[in-house]
Amino acid sequence: MKKLIQQIVFPLLGLAIVIAVWQAIIVFGHVQPYIAPRPAAAISAIFSKWSQIWPLTWTTICETVYGFLAGASVGFLLALAMAKVSIINKMLYPLLVFSQAIPVIALAPPLVLIFAFSMTPKILVVAWIVFFPVTVAVVDGLAHVDRDYHQLATVLGAKPSRTFALIELPAIVTPLFSGLRIGATYAVTGAIIGEAATGGGATLAQYQHDAATNFQTQVVYGTTIVMALIGIACFVVVSAIEYAVTPWQRRSTARRRKA
Repeated sequence: MKKLIQQIVFPLLGLAIVIAVWQAIIVFGHVQPYIAPRPAAAISAIFSKWSQIWPLTWTTICETVYGFLAGASVGFLLALAMAKVSIINKMLYPLLVFSQAIPVIALAPPLVLIFAFSMTPKILVVAWIVFFPVTVAVVDGLAHVDRDYHQLATVLGAKPSRTFALIELPAIVTPLFSGLRIGATYAVTGAIIGEAATGGGATLAQYQHDAATNFQTQVVYGTTIVMALIGIACFVVVSAIEYAVTPWQRRSTARRRKA
C-alpha cells in the first residue's frame, strides 16, 4: 500500500513542480499571453472549448488505441518469427532498423494516396511507431531465455507449444511490457503526426493549428495538455495491465506455507 501511495504522490508532486516552474517563468519572465499563457488559462481553455475539443479528442484516442493494438500485434508476431527462424531474423532485422530511419511524417503522403483521407493512414502511422520497440524487446527477451530450461523441456519430451507456453512466454513478459510501455507513450505522437500530415477532416491537430493561426494561445497550450494526457493515460493503462498479470514481480520472497 505504501508503495502504491508513493507511485501516486511522487508523480503528482512532479506535476506540481512543472506547473510551478511554468507559472514562475511566465510571471518573472514577463512573458506576454500571446506567447505563452499561464497554466490556469490553458486549463481553463480546455473546459471552455470542451464541447469542440472532446469529439476530436475521442477520434485521436481511437486512432491511438487501434494503431497501438495493430502495431503491438504485428511486432509480437514478427518477433516470434524472427526468434524461431534464423534466416527470417537475418533478413528482417536490418530492414527493421532501416524502417525507423524513415521520417514518420514522410509516410503520410503515400498512405493518403493509397487509403485517401480516412482514419486508416493515421492508424498505420501509429502502428509503424509502436511495432519496432515491441519487436526488438520480444526478440531480445527470447534470445535470453535460459538454455537449460530448453534442454530440460527437450529431455522431458515437451512439445514446442508447451515449451513456449510454460518457459518462453513467462520469460518475455517483462521485456514485452517494456516495449509496450514505450509504444504506448509514443502512440499518441504517431496519431498527432498522422493527423497533421494527412490533413483532411476535423482533427485535434488541425484544431490546434487553427488556434495557433488565430493566435488563441490558451487553446494551443490547452490542446497540447490534452494530447499529453492521452499519452499518459495509455502508459498508465499498459502499466496497470502489467501490474495485474505479473504478480511475481511484487514478491521479494516466496510465500511460506502455513503449518
